[in-house]
Amino acid sequence: MRFSGRSLIHLVLGGMLAISGSAAQRQLAKSPWILSAKTIFFINETGSYEVGQKALAQLKKWGKYRIVLDSKQADLILVLSREPYKGEILYSGGQTGTIDDGQFTKDPVPDYDALSPSPYAYLAVIDVKTGSTLWSDSHVWGGLLTGFNSVGERLIKELESDTKK
Repeated sequence: MRFSGRSLIHLVLGGMLAISGSAAQRQLAKSPWILSAKTIFFINETGSYEVGQKALAQLKKWGKYRIVLDSKQADLILVLSREPYKGEILYSGGQTGTIDDGQFTKDPVPDYDALSPSPYAYLAVIDVKTGSTLWSDSHVWGGLLTGFNSVGERLIKELESDTKK
């Protein structure tokens, strides 16, 4: 197989774009809001109590943020879920709602099918004031070798790692 000079340039530029794209994704964890925040409100939408508890334990172990029980007192909201965050929160029992200026508002018509089975878990860091996603990542839901309930803990460790790089 023979490469022309033009093909080589396209290959190199394509590789550089791929690298810069992943670097930009990592850069999101360096957001000034994430780095300067002091308090967080944690929401576990995975449907698994154990996954949420392990994630909370890892947050406490990390010690960067004070975990608050009222979203009005939070600088950031962390949403751990089975689906990527799209600006909507799933309450227990399946009721959906949205975040607006740090306030949760239940949707007038619930979407009880919002939680679907997924082999992944997702963690999103949300700006309380705007509802925009400042950082997000996903991880395969664990199994026998990685731990059935360790996915939330792993995602918190990834957030911690990304804020230090």
